[in-house]
Amino acid sequence: MAAHAAHAHPHGSHGHHDEPYYASKGSLWKTVMSWVYTVDHKKIGVMYLVAVLLAFFLGGVFALLLRAELYEPTKTLADGTVTGQMFKGWTSAQGEVTSNNIYNRLFSLHGTVMVFLFIIPSIPAALGNILLPLMIGAKDVAFPKLNLMSWYTYLFGGAFALWALIGGGVETGWTFYTPYSSTTNWGNVTAMVLGAFILGFSSIFTGINFIVTVHKLRTPGMGWFDMPLFVWATYATAIIQVLATPVLGITLLMIVFERVFRTGIFDPALGGDPVLFQHFFWFYSHPAVYIMIVPAFGVVSELLAVHCRKRLFGYRAIAFSSLAIAAISFLVWGHHLFAAETPAANAIFSALTFLVAIPTAIKVFNWIATMYKASISWNTPMLYAMSFLFNFTIGGLTGPPLATLATDIHLTDTYFVVAHFHYVMMGGTVFAFVGGLHHWWPKITGRMYNEAWGRVGAVLVFIGFNMTFLVQFILGTQGMPRRYATYVEMFEGMHKFSTIGTWVLGFGFVIHLLVFVLSLVSGKKASANPWGGLTMEWEAASPPIEHNFHREPLMTHGPYDYDTAVPPHCNEKDYPLPTPKPGMAMAH
Repeated sequence: MAAHAAHAHPHGSHGHHDEPYYASKGSLWKTVMSWVYTVDHKKIGVMYLVAVLLAFFLGGVFALLLRAELYEPTKTLADGTVTGQMFKGWTSAQGEVTSNNIYNRLFSLHGTVMVFLFIIPSIPAALGNILLPLMIGAKDVAFPKLNLMSWYTYLFGGAFALWALIGGGVETGWTFYTPYSSTTNWGNVTAMVLGAFILGFSSIFTGINFIVTVHKLRTPGMGWFDMPLFVWATYATAIIQVLATPVLGITLLMIVFERVFRTGIFDPALGGDPVLFQHFFWFYSHPAVYIMIVPAFGVVSELLAVHCRKRLFGYRAIAFSSLAIAAISFLVWGHHLFAAETPAANAIFSALTFLVAIPTAIKVFNWIATMYKASISWNTPMLYAMSFLFNFTIGGLTGPPLATLATDIHLTDTYFVVAHFHYVMMGGTVFAFVGGLHHWWPKITGRMYNEAWGRVGAVLVFIGFNMTFLVQFILGTQGMPRRYATYVEMFEGMHKFSTIGTWVLGFGFVIHLLVFVLSLVSGKKASANPWGGLTMEWEAASPPIEHNFHREPLMTHGPYDYDTAVPPHCNEKDYPLPTPKPGMAMAH
């Protein structure tokens, strides 16, 4: 069994190479330029992290405004309210601002910003860039300059999206369905679609980089089944990014051609087919759901292993299930079009949708088995891992009613779909992202955070999230359609409860923000391995030096061998090894 434990040697290198990766270069100008032109994967990852957190803040503000509109059945955003004043500059195609007009733009911007600017790049581009080379013992990614290009491509695409936002936003929803996107709000929709098209290239560049990095730059002794599961998950995600994203790019470009040159691909008035757009869009966007969630699976695997202090149950099954999800994700797009397909196609896509539940369930059962009789530390990252398991299980179990033809007819386009999607995307991906951010914060910044307040924030986020979205399943089954600014009074109580939940959720995230800011300002210096992790990033200093390790690390133990190896930089007294039972074989 190959694995790793090469400890840092203080005499391995000298000078500025021994300083933290973010150390000042002397003058302010040189320091700023060192970030602008950097090819260091950690700096690029940190810049991505700042950008996606800003996008998360922006998307969160839109969500709070949406729920404020829905607090009452017929309240109008445009009528003299504070919100109405904020959107005075937004005009409809008829030159006037209406409540419904503002509402449509808010939910479209919330979805577009959260999906394309935050959740797709959040774990792969931010945490993945920082951690993947460290976890496989590499100095950097395979193509550092391509990595920098992906960052500037992300900024360029984000600038188009910002242009559309300042211009008043779009009213198409995040899916850009035709004919809305091919006929309405010419300039803003074109800018937003081009922005999403450009962001796709950033995703492709990152995916190519990660695939080659994993194949070529693993440290000596690290075989495929010695890699941490976060690396496996990021690798599976990169395959989806490279294969699926070009389909979306071409589709969005065709919308631009339709708007500019009137080509008649999707617009029925020009002889096009709007359902064709949905096929193209979901062929990318259902795999994109797994671009969002598969990296979160990797994060949760790491959190559970470290904070349960236990070998992960079924390592290979979890690793292969990531690849299985990546493969099956390309075959299920048709469940978004049940109303527009033949009965045979519906039956096939329904069955394939159920199939994707199998590798997902393998992960959940293995995580639960890992926690059995484990020595669990109930810190902030572990609370988020547990919250993920709870939320994601609800998200997973509410998927089959939408994959079943008989029940999907009733539930399509209701709040049931909104709740299901958010339990998977936010209850899953965002919870894993925030948990991973707490877990690796000491490694990234070299500072510890206030654990007590971190736990308070985690509990508030969990309560607020479930207050917001659990009630929406009931709303959906009772027939409340999504994307409506007004509704009948029978739904008022549940909408109010959901809106109050967003306030609790937002307050929890404000606490996390303050905890992180205080950590940067006055946090206690972090040790190289504060949690007692065995994966290779904990071999490096906190924060890592410019080239990650003082000398090339060598594998001497597996990433989850808690029963046979003492964590690097840790005292054996603090991490006593269990006494092996007679005749018990130690296997990976």
